[in-house]
Amino acid sequence: MRNRLLRVLFLLMPLLLAIPGLARADEVGLDTGDTAFVLVSTALVMIMTPGLALFYGGMVRRKNVLSTIMQSFIIICLVSVQWVLFGYSLAFGPDQGHLTGTLEWLGLKGVGMEANADYAATIPHQVFMMFQLMFAIITAALITGSIAERMRFPAFLAFVLLWSTFVYDPLAHWVWGLGGWLRNLGALDFAGGTVVHISSGVSGLVAALVLGRRKGYGSEPMLPHHLPMTVLGASLLWFGWFGFNAGSALAAGGLAASAFMVTNTAAAMAALSWVFTEWAHRGKPTVLGAVSGAVAGLVAITPASGFVGPMPALLIGLVAGAVCYLAVSLVKAKLGYDDSLDAFGVHGIGGTWGALATGLFASRAVNSAGNDGLFFGNPGQVWIQFVGVAATWAFAAILTFVILKAVGLVFKLRADTEEEVQGLDTTLHGEDGYPDMVVGSMIGHSGAGSPAVQMALSADAGKPAL
Repeated sequence: MRNRLLRVLFLLMPLLLAIPGLARADEVGLDTGDTAFVLVSTALVMIMTPGLALFYGGMVRRKNVLSTIMQSFIIICLVSVQWVLFGYSLAFGPDQGHLTGTLEWLGLKGVGMEANADYAATIPHQVFMMFQLMFAIITAALITGSIAERMRFPAFLAFVLLWSTFVYDPLAHWVWGLGGWLRNLGALDFAGGTVVHISSGVSGLVAALVLGRRKGYGSEPMLPHHLPMTVLGASLLWFGWFGFNAGSALAAGGLAASAFMVTNTAAAMAALSWVFTEWAHRGKPTVLGAVSGAVAGLVAITPASGFVGPMPALLIGLVAGAVCYLAVSLVKAKLGYDDSLDAFGVHGIGGTWGALATGLFASRAVNSAGNDGLFFGNPGQVWIQFVGVAATWAFAAILTFVILKAVGLVFKLRADTEEEVQGLDTTLHGEDGYPDMVVGSMIGHSGAGSPAVQMALSADAGKPAL
């Protein structure tokens, strides 16, 4: 019996020795409720990128659905590895010249289970790191909406890695990193208006201009091939955005509740605004318009979500829906650029409006850690927001152009004519998203414009779908 007791005590010894360590974790202020809340929010933000894959995938032509989905999915993998190796250190590591972090946290050295009070005092540092990773992932994925259906995959991988390292990581440090110059200036960006949406939207526009327009753009229809897929994707984006904005409070409390509420409010208002603007302009309200408007509202409220109340959220959504609709329907047509899925029109324009609107409507009554905006007695905040917007536009545009030109020296940027006509699914990935359909099968073998496909289309005209 005594020997059994000794063996039990021996086995329990490691647990007993661990008790002081558990106590120390409590002493530094870790909160299980906050930790659980941010973990769930991290998962919600993660699901946004597969949601974006469906959102974009439904809007392209069927011959490019897999290549479009693949771009978002592979970004999850690529940026996850980059972030752990050095991306997080560059974005949030010890400040270097107010422009970027150092490599002191290379390979997550020193990023452990304890809290980092500079960023989030009640959750483990690794939880904060993972939450921020999901922002880095979806930001790069948003750019794919501007370059859909024409960028070659090797060049795409190189571009994403370089862009995340030299554009996203420094911008994140400027705005959110301790010592970043825009943070020191007092720029307000609760969940990524400048860091996520302006940077991706502007970079997408530059990439679209560098790559050039798709073959047949403006002369042949390029309609969405699967709108139900797009609606599902938009719904997942809306769902995940609650983690995006409310989770940025980094604690389960009143600020998170406020951010959650204004996020939904702005999205709903912007969807209505887009639909009625489109209805007045084109004569019909569309499903694509409704979901695009909701995304525009989510984009616009993102920087303001932790600083404004419900009525400003309604106004932000109202303007976002109308302005973004005009950007994608009138401005793009007038200027002639091929922003394939309107990443710039929604994220670049919506993010710019949201960042500036934060300077108008921010209130310390909502968030004492923020600042008052113009309508609460502080007109100087508008100027600070403008500086942040202008700096982000310039930095993202210039660096994206340089990165694309550098990548183009090593890889071919754009699919050739035959690849583009036949579709990137079969030519770059060797797969067909709809192999059981006549058109999908024929495209996979003969090309969209080949005589074989034309004969198949003629023979099957008027037949019911199987």
